Amino acid sequence: MSKKKLSHVTRDGRARMVDVTAKPETERFARAAGCIRMNAEAYSAIERNSLAKGDVVSVAKVAGVMAAKRTAELVPLSHPIPLSDVKLELILDASLPGLRAESVVRTTAKTGVEMEAITAVAVALITVYDMAKSIDKSMQINGIELLEKAGGRSGHWRRIGGST
Repeated sequence: MSKKKLSHVTRDGRARMVDVTAKPETERFARAAGCIRMNAEAYSAIERNSLAKGDVVSVAKVAGVMAAKRTAELVPLSHPIPLSDVKLELILDASLPGLRAESVVRTTAKTGVEMEAITAVAVALITVYDMAKSIDKSMQINGIELLEKAGGRSGHWRRIGGST
């Protein structure tokens, strides 16, 4: 197995932002997913859209898109990237019970959008928690993971299996 160097660490172990100056702009995309599990009462309230704070699914989608656009402010060594598209789906899943989130983020840039896709999912699920915590404080956010990415020097990658 080849040993890869950490790209955000200098030879002497200090954190650094990767210099992408010489890299070409290419089309890139990333897809991420995760879920939130909750009790039946919270699930039912979200499904009926009867929470006092409003439409959980719509608010969480907007929060996730906004977070993707602000990833560079949240993740210290990531680059600000002009996003061309952010799609975020939140699906009620009675088998959890809870919601599954999946994001797809696209750009044409010098670096990828994996962090933006993951951030969109994470913040959407955190928003669900915030809006439904009055009913279920024991909700669990699980399995946030990168599912697929394409573009750049490393090309296309897809997760086999997954936990969500």
